Amino acid sequence: MKIAIIGGGAAGLMVASTLVEEKVNAEIYLFEKNDVLGKKVAISGGGRCNVTTGITDKKELLSKYIRGSKFLIPALSAFSPKDVMDWFQSHQVPLKIEQDLRVFPKSDIGEDVVNLFYKILRTSQRVQLHTSETVKAVSSFDNKFTIVTNKKEYDFDLVVITSGGNAYKHTGSTGDGYDFAKACGHTITNLGPSLNSFEIKEEWVKRLSGLSFPDAKLIFILDKDKKKEVQGPLLCTHFGISGPVVFALSAHLAFSTISKLSPKKIKLNPLAIEHFDSYDKKVMALISNNSAKQILNTLSELLPKSFVEELLIMANIPKDKKSAEVSKSERNRICNLLSPGIELALISRRKGDEFVTAGGVELAEVNNKTMQSKLNPNLYLAGEVLDIDGLTGGFNLQSAWATGRLAGINIAKMVRYN
Repeated sequence: MKIAIIGGGAAGLMVASTLVEEKVNAEIYLFEKNDVLGKKVAISGGGRCNVTTGITDKKELLSKYIRGSKFLIPALSAFSPKDVMDWFQSHQVPLKIEQDLRVFPKSDIGEDVVNLFYKILRTSQRVQLHTSETVKAVSSFDNKFTIVTNKKEYDFDLVVITSGGNAYKHTGSTGDGYDFAKACGHTITNLGPSLNSFEIKEEWVKRLSGLSFPDAKLIFILDKDKKKEVQGPLLCTHFGISGPVVFALSAHLAFSTISKLSPKKIKLNPLAIEHFDSYDKKVMALISNNSAKQILNTLSELLPKSFVEELLIMANIPKDKKSAEVSKSERNRICNLLSPGIELALISRRKGDEFVTAGGVELAEVNNKTMQSKLNPNLYLAGEVLDIDGLTGGFNLQSAWATGRLAGINIAKMVRYN
């Protein structure tokens, strides 16, 4: 039997390695358009590779997937974050769980993760690594496949599509897998960018470039007037806003129209846990204890000074005004800005910095217990090419490992049975 794996990213590497470890009696061809495997894997997490998450509660874990959470239940049950950690560590890649529950190699070197897969694949003479070879077309007839690359034409008994989405294009993720799946009869859902930063209209945020809020809250309205909140670190930039909480926002807004002509209004609460009453109590206490100080310096005990300067401009309060001279109405203006939040207008997604693609192969057409196509018994699909996407924090790599592992295990069973 000849098996083709199209895409040498996280899912493809896990499929191929699982087939090797399961000692599958087949020739395995792994096609990757880049000159190296796992290019996106190696640079993820700022080059440290956020391998998975330390979250063990199943309900909480599934809540981190904006699309595809129910579909993932069998895969995540069969190869949970703990299983992923155990697997890597049993293969001599020590891991560490950081305070925010992101999991990295102890070395902080993403290439260590990729090199493990090279090591596994090179132990088998049945594996052929076809790097720098771009798959151009896939066709299927009578459950057999013909693959055309930039170098040659091949025939295969079984194909696994693991070619990712169309985000992070400089790593080779250009959405080819969607065309291959469509050529085999599959439906592709609407596609959109996810885990990206935003350009915004407000200049005051850009003036604060480099300032971060460790635990901010963003409030926005989804379709059908459904109010939604996301919480986490936010970074002000020269173009707008970025950081984990913004990536979470972008995942929810992946299919929303956002432009200068059609801006998306959101609200920023710089201290996520605070509400009007708690802000008011804190501001009153600070004023009482610092009555002789300028209001700028008084509020700087609660929030970053550069932000307070912008806040006072918005509240129309002189920054050199003595704290004791701040009226109740002025104090209310400050607290009303902070909670429910200061309005911001998103005017565009930051082009080219989206990490994953929202949308993909229609999940109803794939068996979630095996990753086998329901349209072709010899076709499997895994990873980001599917209509699955999660928040930042190791969740997208986790789903790639899990779906890739499930595909590999079930292909091994199928080959043995046949």
